[in-house]
Amino acid sequence: MTDRSAPLPRPRSDLTEPPDAVGARDRLDSLNSLQGRMLIQVSTARLGYVQGQVDLARSGLILCGTDAVKKAGTLRYRDGYAAPLLIDPAVYEVSAATEENPFPYDAEPTLFLDDPLELSLAEQRDAGATLPMTPTGYIRGEDSDALRAAVTRVLELDDPEVIFAAPVDVSWLRDEESTRQLIAYLRMIKGPKAIMLGGQMDPLARYAKAVSHLKQVIEEVPRAALLRTDLAAFGALAFGAAFTAFGASSRYRHIIAPGEKAQTNKSIPVQSPHVLFPDLMAFFLGETIAKRYGGAHAPVCFCSACAGKLALDAFTSNRGELPAAAAAHNVAVLMEWLRALTSVKPGTARQQWWFDRCHKALDQYELINTSIRQPKAFKSPAQLDRWASTAPEAAKTSAQTAAAERRR
Repeated sequence: MTDRSAPLPRPRSDLTEPPDAVGARDRLDSLNSLQGRMLIQVSTARLGYVQGQVDLARSGLILCGTDAVKKAGTLRYRDGYAAPLLIDPAVYEVSAATEENPFPYDAEPTLFLDDPLELSLAEQRDAGATLPMTPTGYIRGEDSDALRAAVTRVLELDDPEVIFAAPVDVSWLRDEESTRQLIAYLRMIKGPKAIMLGGQMDPLARYAKAVSHLKQVIEEVPRAALLRTDLAAFGALAFGAAFTAFGASSRYRHIIAPGEKAQTNKSIPVQSPHVLFPDLMAFFLGETIAKRYGGAHAPVCFCSACAGKLALDAFTSNRGELPAAAAAHNVAVLMEWLRALTSVKPGTARQQWWFDRCHKALDQYELINTSIRQPKAFKSPAQLDRWASTAPEAAKTSAQTAAAERRR
């Protein structure tokens, strides 16, 4: 699953040497290599579950975890992994950004580097990351001082190959005023901006206009990316995001603000893996799918991981090989969707594809619930409903024209 014909960067033995200079051509190649891709964001512990399903021509990896830098170096220099590879320092999980310290990265200084931000960037470059990502703390709602401080520091770097990580609370997308403020700050940075949304459960379900405001950010901020997310990875790509990243597990599909515990549905014990139900475009616990179908025949999955050998009700336990099989299934299905999306011309046609896909999934809920004689067995996620209501402008115009014709 690697391309050994591509030249790889030279590893340095440690960070006691000055960082390698990056030429303009290399920088452009790195930026271009990420364009239009949907990466898979995964912990190093679960990398083996999903790596074999990642489409190297359209996707890539974002590694998370305390050993992400070490693992990235192993992939690049020992295994010859040549697809896009990013490292997420994920400082936002444990620390919030402040005006005084927007990049609370805890690391020992070296001979040449004593600034935590520059040290983190150098570590990522040294490990072979396609582009380094800033170790930004969590930016709480309405904390414009922290956001301004982070943006100002990145501007001082004057390095367009640095990805500015913007782990913001979803309340920034609550209303027009806060959304405009976020857009204004992000537009100040010329390089790529990696937006990650914080909030319990499904952050984009918290506010009625969160999805439409996210679409606005993507459309108005050049080189905006959306990482650590779920269905929004496809929606953002459809509306022009530079690149996106889908979380391989629920933990990496949103951010829990520092100091908070992740909320879960306590009425449903998590004793089985989350399984992507392709027709419904949503994740359900494997045990839940099995219970809903009961004695009925669940759909057999023909993704590249399942290959027609497993039905969707097979993932009923977190024991044995089932978690790995479920994770491989999830990524295999995502790659099928990604190939379908990227085969459509960017712009209105791609937006229409996404709009139609969401509508088709919503229609399937009633059909499947009727087929198993349980009217409320599967419920669509709020985010899917909202993406289905965010029609491209061409579709709105077409619908308005058709309505006018009918009234004549």
